[in-house]
Amino acid sequence: MNTTELLMITSAICPDRPAVIFEGKKYSFNELTQKANRLANALLGLGIEKGERVAILQVNCNQYVEAYYAVAKIGAIFVPLNFRAKQDELVHMLNHSESSTLFVGQRYLEMVNDMRSELPLIKHYISIDSKQEGMLYYEDLMASASDEEVFTDIGDDDITMLMYTAGTTGLPKGVPLTHNSFTLYVLENVAPADLEIEETNLLTMPLYHVAGVQAMLAATYGGRSLAMMRQFEVNEWLEMVQQEKANRAMLVPTMLKRVIDHPDFNKYDLSSLKVITYGAAPMPFEVIKKAIELFPGVNFINAFGQTETASTITTLSPDDHIIEGTEEEKEKKLRRLTSSIGRPMPDIEMKIIDEQGNDLPPGGVGEIVAFGPRVMSGYWKDAEKTAKALTKDGWLRTGDMGYMDEEGYFYLAARADDMIIRGGENISPEEVENALYTHPAVEEAAVIGVPDPEWGQQPMAIVVLKTGKTATADELIEYCRERMSSFKRPRSVVFVDELPRTSTGKVLKRVLREEYGGP
Repeated sequence: MNTTELLMITSAICPDRPAVIFEGKKYSFNELTQKANRLANALLGLGIEKGERVAILQVNCNQYVEAYYAVAKIGAIFVPLNFRAKQDELVHMLNHSESSTLFVGQRYLEMVNDMRSELPLIKHYISIDSKQEGMLYYEDLMASASDEEVFTDIGDDDITMLMYTAGTTGLPKGVPLTHNSFTLYVLENVAPADLEIEETNLLTMPLYHVAGVQAMLAATYGGRSLAMMRQFEVNEWLEMVQQEKANRAMLVPTMLKRVIDHPDFNKYDLSSLKVITYGAAPMPFEVIKKAIELFPGVNFINAFGQTETASTITTLSPDDHIIEGTEEEKEKKLRRLTSSIGRPMPDIEMKIIDEQGNDLPPGGVGEIVAFGPRVMSGYWKDAEKTAKALTKDGWLRTGDMGYMDEEGYFYLAARADDMIIRGGENISPEEVENALYTHPAVEEAAVIGVPDPEWGQQPMAIVVLKTGKTATADELIEYCRERMSSFKRPRSVVFVDELPRTSTGKVLKRVLREEYGGP
């Protein structure tokens, strides 16, 4: 099945139900279909052909959803751009993808105009929010086109989206994702639209991120109303949950922490929430523990995936978040909540391999690799990086170090390039970070390896303290020593006001290593 059929099916079942809710306006599934058809016909009128790349630079909005389905309907390839990327990264992505068309949001017009001389392949610039000299206007295109259904010969294995990785190291890499990459997950894990069941999904993840796209497509097929935020803002999130009676939400750990720490948290009616999915970055145990207490009756799901896998490949289920049973069972569940990413989805195989590519038994620490129909076949126009990312038999090297327990749960140790090796001993930064997070004065913590002439590397902690709290380096080092093997404790501590992060909350350890002398 291709992704346009998800919209077609739901529009036939519940045409008048709100598909998109954005800034006070509601657009039904029927209206979304009509808008997508108008834009698709307008794009065909511009001469855009099947397989051509059409990019967008904009925050979340209803036009973003319309643009994706319009591009998909004509068999073109949608290129969602990270609106936080630097100008040279955007130039790289647009030229590397050979995009011919670029949708531009209001706040990015000046930057795009500065870039135009570096973008020889762009033939059509489309301003989304206002009329601009030298650009087509989104609303004019819509007004001039027919809303007749567009039919294109689209194969399930045709590429529908070219997503670029966050670029935490080097220039972003292009990941071509097929219709099957998304629909296989949706059909397996989402119940189709039902006239008797109405739900609202609050979308905070950016639509240039695979988790945002996954949420959009799941909401479409499931007949869920997608309440969209341009970008996450904690007060607006709380207000939207209350106003729209949102049933589902996905948050990265930093977002969830801001929600549960909000001074007016108890003033909002959040009782409509039934499912909170989290992921995209490690979740500190203290945060998820507090969230479970503050959201009684909510099913929490830890979802782990990558751009290269199109969507989630492992989950910690709601049952894994219920700490009940014998003391041994409670301890096991608590350990899983601390560092496990759960078990693989039914269509995904996963294992741990060593540096030579040999399979490791349960408990063995190595690289996590994944295989399945949703895993990419290679990077866009980059054979060298593809060879590094995939094993000879097609398994994806996730770049994450970890291990598997006897029951098939996978645990993260670190990114492969984040692992600290001290005197031949591997130290997981996350283990040290989790210990630091339990200190009452610590707001955030990141641990990196810095060069040491005797031991090769030593752990360094970069710490953000809670407002009004104090702690010394010696105090935090001793605190860690009491809670883990002595060799794992940080040997130095740096206090900062904030940690550098990607838009999805991942700490940019590369930036920290560059600043504090790591390799």
